[in-house]
Amino acid sequence: MYQQMIFVNLATNDVAASRKFFTELGYSINPQFSTDDCSCVVISDTIIAMLLSKQRYADFTKKEIADSTKTSEVLICLSAESRQKVDELVEKAVAAGGTANDDVQDQGFMYGRSFDDLDGHSWEVVWMDPAAVQG
Repeated sequence: MYQQMIFVNLATNDVAASRKFFTELGYSINPQFSTDDCSCVVISDTIIAMLLSKQRYADFTKKEIADSTKTSEVLICLSAESRQKVDELVEKAVAAGGTANDDVQDQGFMYGRSFDDLDGHSWEVVWMDPAAVQG
């Protein structure tokens, strides 16, 4: 059965530093699709983050590249299997040089936190009680 994938392309100031950051979060790098200008981060079987140097990123768009430390260009949200896994991923991000955002969202059935990576891209991590999803 076909599973649709998502490839999130993000401009980065330093491909090597971003590669190190995401491997410290526990993600792997697909070397087949990685170069000095691009790092292919495997988040899951269906989610890939392509971390592109700004020069390489510019090959794919005619628009100005946002300064993600000043402008929000996208909010990326990842699911987690538990509240503890939400906290663990955000703590790993901070330990690897990211910045935790203070906006903990705890609604009982849903728990989330967020962090900014080295380039200021915002990543949300959310757990939702499976019983609440099923209604």
